[in-house]
Amino acid sequence: MIHLPDPKLPVNASRRLFAGLAAGALLFLAGCAGQMPAADAGARAALAPTGALRVGVYPGSPTSLVRDKTGERAGVAHDLGLELGRRLGVPVKIVEFSRVAQVLDALKAQQVDFTFTNATESRARDVDFTAPLIRLELGYLVPPGSAIAAVGDVDRPGVRIGVTQGSTSQGTLTRQFKSAAVVPAASLKQAQEMLKGRAIDAFATNKGILFELSDELPGYRILDGRWGLENLAIAIPKGREAGMPFLRSFARQMQADGRLQAIIARAGLRGTARAE
Repeated sequence: MIHLPDPKLPVNASRRLFAGLAAGALLFLAGCAGQMPAADAGARAALAPTGALRVGVYPGSPTSLVRDKTGERAGVAHDLGLELGRRLGVPVKIVEFSRVAQVLDALKAQQVDFTFTNATESRARDVDFTAPLIRLELGYLVPPGSAIAAVGDVDRPGVRIGVTQGSTSQGTLTRQFKSAAVVPAASLKQAQEMLKGRAIDAFATNKGILFELSDELPGYRILDGRWGLENLAIAIPKGREAGMPFLRSFARQMQADGRLQAIIARAGLRGTARAE
């Protein structure tokens, strides 16, 4: 089922300017970059078996789907999916869910064909990934006046840390915490309301999402440092091996010719980790 997206998500002026410049760069690169070999019938049938590429996204994360002030859709999963569809020569259907766990369930059930998400060992048992394309820091967002001053202050008795239901943050922090409580939220919108209502003391996820939330919550701050890293990659359903060589070549070219960086900039993605 294709859902209409939530109302426009506000962003600051500098991000809007950066996104506009990045959109121009993306169009320029599309016209002048080297060409990949055309997709053969086998790759097309494997990657878009219904005749259209169904791209699974969820709102609020620049790695998936966001909107600028004009209402234009952006996001790494969204834009990579559009570009892959163009390379395959098939139409693209954007299929929207409330949270990442629902996207992954749809991918596993072969209800969508493509997304971009954290490539973990547990997820790799259910879907196939390319090599990681982006590394994102994991952090915490805290409200004004919070007594939590640093990442090391989080795991204490009585502290409630919000996570998105079904996310890797939920699984990881549930295992790691000795004292703090992990409190799941059904969506990023609900997490925002829980923070505002002080139902949680902090929210944990990748910093790309945290910066999006902090744009809408004046006075809230992202703690310095990180508690982990996400390695994000293109994901497709199991059983599509015939399409993987083309998909891997697509991913490599998107990195090599600068298109991925233009997509990252257009989405306003922040919190990427430096290469080590």
